Amino acid sequence: MENKKKKGFFGKLVSGLSKTRNNIVGGVDQILNSFSSIDEEFFEELEETLIMADLGVNTTMEIIEELRVKIKESKTKDPKDVKDILKEIIEEMITFDDEYKFEEEKSVILVIGVNGVGKTTTIGKLSNQLKQQKKKVILAAADTFRAAAIDQLTEWANRANVEIIAQQENSDPGAVVFDAVAAAKARKADVLICDTAGRLHNKKNLMEELRKINKIIEKEYGHAHRETLIVLDSTTGQNALQQAKQFKEIADISGVVLTKLDGTAKGGIVIAIQQELKIPVKYIGVGEGIDDLQKFNAHDFVEALFEQ
Repeated sequence: MENKKKKGFFGKLVSGLSKTRNNIVGGVDQILNSFSSIDEEFFEELEETLIMADLGVNTTMEIIEELRVKIKESKTKDPKDVKDILKEIIEEMITFDDEYKFEEEKSVILVIGVNGVGKTTTIGKLSNQLKQQKKKVILAAADTFRAAAIDQLTEWANRANVEIIAQQENSDPGAVVFDAVAAAKARKADVLICDTAGRLHNKKNLMEELRKINKIIEKEYGHAHRETLIVLDSTTGQNALQQAKQFKEIADISGVVLTKLDGTAKGGIVIAIQQELKIPVKYIGVGEGIDDLQKFNAHDFVEALFEQ
């Protein structure tokens, strides 16, 4: 069963990355096939292709630099042999020693990100996954700024069959989190997931709000393992990286969730984000379904990306 599931997940990843694969690997293949030797022009063309494929300038520069070193070390002469070296470099870049501690100990997960990136949906899908692992999950509707956010989260809580703590629209997010922490302790919940408002244009308020929420969790539930996951929409490419940088200034982000990977050619952003921010991508969304949020695995991602 496990193998079938793995294959199913990998299959989904392969098909989900098809546009990105065409964008990155399609371009790379073209270059590898059109050059007969590895020269300066070869590197320049490769560099341009990777930048265009949403890996961004900085990440591409690092890849090309590393590629030069490895090609020299291995005395590689044939451009076609460069692909395996490229795969190896990318995999190394996006491999983090990353444990999912919230699957093992009492935890609070703060979920941040701008509206419209799939934040609430991600919380719903994550709750469903944890629930399948026989975890007791409670949700906190601390995005009280939009009535729709509370309704949407309630709907997901019902779908995933988990409990939700919510108050009226415009109520104090800190008060919601306070109640949710009390509920999590009283009901011996394994994981408390808090939705938060995503108003980046109002950074000062958001900063204040997150600081207050963090303070409450620290004081009331200090022994719990803490995660702050930022949800980003991969279809926005480099813009997602900018959002992550802005949120990084106001929150201590421990992981990234990249949604909508299945509909975009900009999946190269998965590599750019981890390389530039040094924060691991923990989950990726490769479809609409409740089971389409996958744990990110660097090896599987690279294999699926370069799948022939």
